[in-house]
Order: sequence, then C-alpha cells, then structure tokens
Amino acid sequence: MPSDLVLANRGVVDSFGHVSMRHPDRPDRYLLSRSRAPYLVVDADIMEFTLENEPVSHDERALYAERAIHGRIYAARPDVAAICHKHAPATIPFGVTGTDLRPIFHMAWAIGASIPIWDIADRFGDTNVLVTKNEMGDHLAHTLGSHRVARMRGHGGVVTGATLREVVFTAVYLQANAESLTAAIGLGPVLYLSEGEIDAASHTLFEPLLQNRARENWAAQIVFDAE
Repeated sequence: MPSDLVLANRGVVDSFGHVSMRHPDRPDRYLLSRSRAPYLVVDADIMEFTLENEPVSHDERALYAERAIHGRIYAARPDVAAICHKHAPATIPFGVTGTDLRPIFHMAWAIGASIPIWDIADRFGDTNVLVTKNEMGDHLAHTLGSHRVARMRGHGGVVTGATLREVVFTAVYLQANAESLTAAIGLGPVLYLSEGEIDAASHTLFEPLLQNRARENWAAQIVFDAE
C-alpha cells in the first residue's frame, strides 16, 4: 500500500503533497514519484534523485516543483530516511498564529515537544511560498534542525522519520492532534503532554507491532472506501 495513498486517504496530503524515501543502497540519492496526485501514485511513477534534486534518469516526465524540500533535508540530516511534505488543513492555523502545536494525547507523541515554524519570507522576501530552489530547501532544513516536524508559514509542513512507516504515523497523528487541539483551545486551558510522557510513549508507539496495526487499519479503510 503506497504511503502516498494512505496519507491522501487520511486527508494529510492534498493534490499537491508528496512523500519520499532515501535510497536504501545509495544514501546520496532519494526516491520520489513523478509529479502526480498522491491517490494515483504507483511503483512505475517512482524516480531516483540526487541530493541536489536532479533526476538520475533524464526522461521527460514532469517533476514536483518542491523536490528541493526532500534532497536538502536528506543532505542535512543523515538520520532521516523518509520525508512527507503536506498541506494538512488542520495544521495551517498553527503556522500563521504562533499558537503552540504540541501533543495533547499519547498517539501524538511523535510530533515532538516543540515544532519550529519556518517562514520563507525571513530569508527570501515575497515569493509564491513554494520551496523551488536548493537554497530554500537548505534554509528549511536549518530551521527543522533535529526536530521531526516543522511548520511552514502559510503553506503546510514537513514530517521526517527513520522509516516510511514512522513518517506516515507521525503525519497522521500530527493532523489528528491539530484537530483535537483546536477543539480543546475553544473549551479552556490546555494540558499538554509533559516531556516525560512524550519520552515514555516513544518507547512503545514506534514498535513494529503497533506500526503494523495502524497501517493495516488505514489500508483496510482504503479498500472499504473504494467499494
């Protein structure tokens, strides 16, 4: 089950989101679909890129304009093996208001105790807010730092991880946490997870058993929806 399809079905990526992974045999390259709607991505769409975001094969297929996000984060973060760039609607307000986007329930621990905000205007002035140049990707990677997630002001965000399944899990619960937090803020003061609780959850929720159960559930819902 392609990660793009799972994330599209969960409403994490829209028509313009994308998911990549570092090449398993060539850490200086990564794999990303040609430019295509996430719901439609299949194995034949996957292409190989350098960390400078140049395609290895010189065919005529259209490419994602924002592939600079992927290559430059991989270049800056040797620990990252997968990346999702998404425009999840529930997270957008947290990138333009400065309101804390922190985990309030245990399944959202993976987003981390804090999530930095990257504002493209800080370095590049007025743009169309798309990350289309390597220097933009470098600046985003710098803001991401050692975090798993970064918000992108007026745009969306990036989610990173050591595996594709970690990225999917984190991205899905980032969206769910943003939705729950928005509701909670309207009810009164919010009690966030403590750093100790986040650390404790981190020792269980990325285990293969739980990761497989989540993926099986999301895949089954895609089949159900198709029927």
